[in-house]
Amino acid sequence: MPASIKKDPQVEKTKQQVRELFTTYLEQNQQRKTPERYAILDEIYSSKAHFDVDELFVKMKSRNYHVSRATVYNTLDLLVESGLVKRHQFGQNTSHYEQAFGYKQHDHLICNHCKKVFEFCDPRVQQITSTMGQLLKFEVSSHSLHLYGNPSTNDLGECIQCGKDTNK
Repeated sequence: MPASIKKDPQVEKTKQQVRELFTTYLEQNQQRKTPERYAILDEIYSSKAHFDVDELFVKMKSRNYHVSRATVYNTLDLLVESGLVKRHQFGQNTSHYEQAFGYKQHDHLICNHCKKVFEFCDPRVQQITSTMGQLLKFEVSSHSLHLYGNPSTNDLGECIQCGKDTNK
């Protein structure tokens, strides 16, 4: 690696922690500990972005990792089961994923135009969750809130978030 590229110590610490947790999960569930699985985990925890299977597969291939699409799917299933990755359905036929370890509770706003996912955290959502759990006598273990919206546009009809023409 070139000397000019510095690794973020916090990201590297998180990667080591999730690697250890994944190893424990694989051992407890009699699953194989393969280099491909760890490469996929490393790639996921190298970026905070949401992604789908195809995006991850293309990224792995572009970095010369020799993984099949089936390996990516199977590894993602294991990572979801282990609690290290979250799976979301944002109203499309495609599942999207994101890191789960060390990530605080947050919710999502999805652009109807470009499908970009924006994360937000508002304590009022947690307060509503707690209130409804108490009111209905449930211990709420998790929640998921997805808002969908049309973006604001500039005078040319371009999305102020992504710059794409919203009239197409």
